[in-house]
Amino acid sequence: METTNSEETVTESGSDWAELTKECLINILGRLTLEQRWIGPMLVCKPWLQACKQPCLNSAFHLEPPSESARWWTPEFERRVDSMLRSVVDWSAGSLKQIRTTHCSNQSLSLVAQRCPNLEVLSIKNCSNVTDSSMADIAFRCPMIRELDISYCHEVSHESLALIGRNCPNLKILKRNMMNWLDPSEHTGVVPDEYLNTWPQDGNSEAAAIGKSIPNLEHLELRFSKVSAKGFALISVGCPNLEYLDLFGCVNLTRRDIENATSNLKNLKEIKKPNFYIPRSVFRTERYGHWRLMMSDFR
Repeated sequence: METTNSEETVTESGSDWAELTKECLINILGRLTLEQRWIGPMLVCKPWLQACKQPCLNSAFHLEPPSESARWWTPEFERRVDSMLRSVVDWSAGSLKQIRTTHCSNQSLSLVAQRCPNLEVLSIKNCSNVTDSSMADIAFRCPMIRELDISYCHEVSHESLALIGRNCPNLKILKRNMMNWLDPSEHTGVVPDEYLNTWPQDGNSEAAAIGKSIPNLEHLELRFSKVSAKGFALISVGCPNLEYLDLFGCVNLTRRDIENATSNLKNLKEIKKPNFYIPRSVFRTERYGHWRLMMSDFR
């Protein structure tokens, strides 16, 4: 059978993907995302699998879904995330510096703390089974952390914030956003009801931990936090280097509270304020204890 010129060229030169040098293969694989490597190259052949395990390709673990789904809150999904994270921790040989994922567990984070002392970025949103226990491991073993996102982590308390702050002096970015408790229907059908109904966040305790323990903070997100004027004042005094503040949904703060507290933040460049025009129907006396919040803004 006749062959085309291109086929003859391939045959004569012996060009074959399987014969790529290790360096060339790693260079190509490094252009793919973690997920792309897992569903493709790792399944091709043993040399490709071994290349995917190189520490230089496992210095970052980025596995964040583009949107939220109810099935991602299941134990099965958490086990899958944990399995991938444990593998990357092993392959990184201590070089893992960034983790951005959701729905991992205490066990996998404790392993990260033990094996990844150079960790700089830890973003673990929506981790319903992560507790103060694993966060304490991170605080004591990963002192290089400069960015932390523990948004929507139900079982992580102000104690973890204090520990991280005292042991990670490089921390400059903190994201501690909360579920929208003003309109829970936003999460209905996605977030399990038992998770939403038992949210125990103490905004002022967390604010005190931030203000007293994280003095070098530059970027802070507290969306839908229940922090009050007293707690926010502690943050503004204790974190004088703040450049970015996100307070959207923090309706326990009035305009006057925010203006008074931020007057001494000379480096502040951007602030996202609470939505003071929330419909009256969402205000409940049991939520706030009294109704002066609306009236202070009105005045």
